[in-house]
Amino acid sequence: MLNIHNLSVSFGGEYLFEEISFRLNAGDRVGLIGKNGAGKSTLLKLLSKDMPFDSGTIATEKDVKIGFLRQDIDFEQGRTVLEEAYHAFEEIKALEGKLDKINHQLVERTDYESEGYHQLMVDLNDFTHHYEIIGGYNYQGETEKILQGLGFRREDFDKKTETFSGGWRMRIELAKLLLQSNDVLLLDEPTNHLDIESIIWLEQFLTNYSGAVVIVSHDKMFLDNVTNRTIEISLGRIYDYNKPYSQFLKLRGEIKVQQLSAQKNQEKEIQQAERLIEKFRAKSTKASMAQSLIKKLDKMERIEVDQDDNAVMNLRFPISITPGKVISEIQDLSKSYGDNLVLQNIDLLLERNSKTAFVGQNGQGKSTLAKILVGELEHEGECKLGHNVQIGYFAQNQAEYLDGKKTVLDTMIDAANEKNRSKVRDILGSFLFRGEEVDKYVKVLSGGERNRLALAKMLLQPFNVLVMDEPTNHLDIKSKNVLKQALQSFEGTLILVSHDRDFLQGLTNKVYEFKDRKIKEYLGDIEFYLEQRKVNDFRAIEKQKSLAVKKVKTTKQSNTFQDQKKQKSLKNKLSTVESKISALEKEIGKIDHELLMDYDATIAKPNFFDSYQGKKKDLEDLMGIWEAITIDLEKLS
Repeated sequence: MLNIHNLSVSFGGEYLFEEISFRLNAGDRVGLIGKNGAGKSTLLKLLSKDMPFDSGTIATEKDVKIGFLRQDIDFEQGRTVLEEAYHAFEEIKALEGKLDKINHQLVERTDYESEGYHQLMVDLNDFTHHYEIIGGYNYQGETEKILQGLGFRREDFDKKTETFSGGWRMRIELAKLLLQSNDVLLLDEPTNHLDIESIIWLEQFLTNYSGAVVIVSHDKMFLDNVTNRTIEISLGRIYDYNKPYSQFLKLRGEIKVQQLSAQKNQEKEIQQAERLIEKFRAKSTKASMAQSLIKKLDKMERIEVDQDDNAVMNLRFPISITPGKVISEIQDLSKSYGDNLVLQNIDLLLERNSKTAFVGQNGQGKSTLAKILVGELEHEGECKLGHNVQIGYFAQNQAEYLDGKKTVLDTMIDAANEKNRSKVRDILGSFLFRGEEVDKYVKVLSGGERNRLALAKMLLQPFNVLVMDEPTNHLDIKSKNVLKQALQSFEGTLILVSHDRDFLQGLTNKVYEFKDRKIKEYLGDIEFYLEQRKVNDFRAIEKQKSLAVKKVKTTKQSNTFQDQKKQKSLKNKLSTVESKISALEKEIGKIDHELLMDYDATIAKPNFFDSYQGKKKDLEDLMGIWEAITIDLEKLS
């Protein structure tokens, strides 16, 4: 499908990667991994032809269609969720426009015996046939199926896209991508804004996908469940193995051990040869032997050991002042968005130095309660903060608050105060922004680099309570581990909203599960919570729920899809019948007018009465068909 050969890209005179080569085939599900800034998103942009490269080639087989899920999405305002999703079907929508135009002309025209009218009937038949072949009767049902799989409810379909958060707009874009008949899918962080149920659904979809997929993700479980191949970008090179992520790490580790062993043996051999050369060089009788050994060493291909990029950020959250024993007291709290009641009559007491996890599906109120705690949302009921409480808040879309027109350094200086302004460069250095990197504009940073900058910016403000909503989105696996270590060392009060079991493990001592507008307390860590739920991870909870409703849901969806297909077919038939009725009524009306003006001359025409009665009979039959179709449509509606 795609053949990449000796591809090189540089920025500011330094190569991001140099002369990399690989091939993508149908059925390849590639996990593209590497640290933040290694070039993963750049490589996707190159494959999608969104940006040029310095040298090399990207050869594509004829008619290969490539779909790219970008991190930055820009929708046209005013469209509903369904309308935006339907833009995945450009050919079908174009055909619908042609069919509507033809049906409109058939109703208005009266030249029934002309070649033009006949051609319209031929075009109607051809376009209708092609419309059916390319899935015109199925696309609406398929669209609803994909949207529901990604977490949308039916009542969301007619809402404007601009009323949804960036995460939900990302889901609409993902739905459009999955609905298109692409041969290659390029997915940049597809799970960042998905809850566990939607991630499970996406895993199943991609596992059954027949084309090639390249996925940038830092979700280890997702990569292991979906991919069958891993390509790592590290220090300008790629490492390509036909293994999912965890197996790749193990295999690459084993290969590195073998390389080290082989390199060690080779160095011994080289040292032995060099000793012999020195020994033989002084003796004229052994000079030829010394020259032979020198030539052997020159020809020897030196064994290289794969180098790892082990640079990681240095993160430590300091405590400002000691707060009172009670951090926050919530009583009878409720929150709704319009008619959507998210939280109802919540009571919660957060104490000093507690480590709390908020878990549950998207839309159950976790982020809402976090925003209420930090004073970002109005609500009903009480939410009181304790004495000397200073909150540091990392929002789920924290990176979106950064100004893309500022440099990394300016972003930090503007957020600093007189006491810590002199430490800005040191803080940036500990977050891997060194040298000229501090002069980069925020808009050119990768998603992970923006998250690192947002974390660095947090350290400029004092706090003793840390509220973090999905902080690992966009962070590479090594950075996630560094963040986890920093949170384990944090001596203040911690509230974490996350779907990531590996990340939560060992971080909290209390879990609140959000479900059906309520919260349920579990006095233990995330392992205790999962044990109480009798499952191994969050995915198993969602699978338990899915199994309970899967049979009913599948039956309903199947019936819905069949009904929609039948409804579309009936509407087209109805349109054709109405066109014929209109044409016949005009013909009969014309004859009636002729009878009124000159009765004798009109009835004197050959076979007049047979033709006249035949047209009336045809009209009666068509009216009967029209009535039957209308009744069938009403039943389906």
